[in-house]
Amino acid sequence: MISIKEVTTKSDLKAFVKFPFKLYKDSKYWVPPIIREEIKTFNKKENPVFNDAEARLFLAYKNGDIVGRVAAIINLLEVEKQGVKKMRFGWFDFIDDLEVSQALFNQVEAIGKSHGLEFTEGPVGFSNLDKVGVMTEGFDSIAPMVTWYNYPYYIRHYEYAGYIIEKSYSESIFPFKNVKPEFFFKAQELIKKRYQLKALKFTKTEEVMPYADKMFDLFNESYASLSSFVAITDIQKEYFKKKFISFVNPEYIKFIVDKDDELVGFAIVMPSFAKALQKIKGKLFPFGFRHILHAKKHSKDVIFYLIGIHPDYQNKGVHAVIFNEYYNTFTEKGIQTCIRTPELEDNYAIHQIWKHFDPVVYKRRKTFRKDL
Repeated sequence: MISIKEVTTKSDLKAFVKFPFKLYKDSKYWVPPIIREEIKTFNKKENPVFNDAEARLFLAYKNGDIVGRVAAIINLLEVEKQGVKKMRFGWFDFIDDLEVSQALFNQVEAIGKSHGLEFTEGPVGFSNLDKVGVMTEGFDSIAPMVTWYNYPYYIRHYEYAGYIIEKSYSESIFPFKNVKPEFFFKAQELIKKRYQLKALKFTKTEEVMPYADKMFDLFNESYASLSSFVAITDIQKEYFKKKFISFVNPEYIKFIVDKDDELVGFAIVMPSFAKALQKIKGKLFPFGFRHILHAKKHSKDVIFYLIGIHPDYQNKGVHAVIFNEYYNTFTEKGIQTCIRTPELEDNYAIHQIWKHFDPVVYKRRKTFRKDL
């Protein structure tokens, strides 16, 4: 018999966060989160997303053992201001037992119905900066730290529960040697002169911070047209600055500004921490920091995390300026592999800017929905 228990205590929350460590203990491809940081994600005093969102966490038990988990999420900005009556769910993991997944689905759906919502969608997080999608291809390759990994059987559980595909994402990879500067070097020089643009170079994290709020504003503007986009609020900006920017080498952050020092384009690339995270098994202490810092300084794989262009400058070649900056930095650092995080498959504009690098899709993922 399956029983569902809501997470109400610190020990429950720790068990919720640590369940995947048991589920994926034999996987070579799953990348564990940092336990301390994952717990903070669900701390209402730490994470300002709870000013505009509600979340209830649940654990599934069978014969006294934890066999599944799910986070049921309502983003109030999405529901009340945008009028999208969606019940979100994420952090959804379970053993290969249809009774377990169905019990967790039932819990999420019951909450959605009780709030008068129209459909469920998942797996998704609180916002567009969280992880998204259940993997449908690419199970035999290591997962970046900014995505979820899952076993192939997950898909069957969604289909059994009556869920249908809502959105499709792809993740691509290409060797840095594919990057040929002749595709953008001359163009970026012309574009900088034509629009009076310049690239900002950073060597210290504190140099980035004066521009960080402008970056999140531009993120909101440049991604607003995408489906399911929910803007980052002012209070969330401070949280994300602390959470993400400290992990990024400052020289991997590229800002393009106009003659008035206004931000017109940005990109954030992260060193790959996947192998380091596998080594530390979720713990920064006592030696985890050493592996993380080593990866930050020496990883030859990089992950393109975010790229955004102001709507007034889209389709004007600003990405060529960004690519030129990265080409110089990556050449100096000896980067070997470039990885792109999940991108909507119908976001044709973003796919076009990478076409000269011959990227190969190595993972696909979906979100699934069900009408309530």
